[in-house]
Amino acid sequence: MADQIEARLKELGIELPEAASPAANYIPFVVTGKLVFISGQITLLNGKIIHQGRIGDGLTVDDGYQAARLCGLNLLAQLKVAAGGDLDNVSRVVKLGGFVNSVPTFTDQPEVINGASDLMVEVFGDSGKHARFAVSAGALPRNVSVEIDGVFELN
Repeated sequence: MADQIEARLKELGIELPEAASPAANYIPFVVTGKLVFISGQITLLNGKIIHQGRIGDGLTVDDGYQAARLCGLNLLAQLKVAAGGDLDNVSRVVKLGGFVNSVPTFTDQPEVINGASDLMVEVFGDSGKHARFAVSAGALPRNVSVEIDGVFELN
C-alpha cells in the first residue's frame, strides 16, 4: 500500500524536518546497492541547533532522549531523500550509532539513544528494530548533546 509510512507519520503527529545540508566536507548519505548510510545527524531544528550541552551536567536523561529523538527525525528526513522521496521504499532499519555528549561518570547512554530507537520502531514497526551502539563522547560538534548515524535497507 503506497504512502503507508507517510500515513503512519501523520497518525503519530510527526512532521519531518527538511533534510539538512552538510556542515563540512562530506555528503549527507551514500546509497550503495540496497543500503543507505546516513551521516551523523545532530540536534538541528529549523536551521537552529538545540539540545546543547552535556548530559549529567545540567541536562537529564530525558533531555538526552528528546535530543536523540530529534536526531532520529533528521535521519528520517535524510532517508526520505535517499529513498527517492518515498519512505515506503525502506525495507528496514539496519543499525544506529549513537554518541552522547556526557560527563565521564554518565552510564545511561542506552536510555538516551532509545529516543531514536523508539522512533524507528514507532514509524516502521518490526522493520524498525535494529542493531546499534550507544557511547559517550567527551565533546560533540557544536556542543550538541547527541549525534546519531544510521544504516538502512531499501526494497
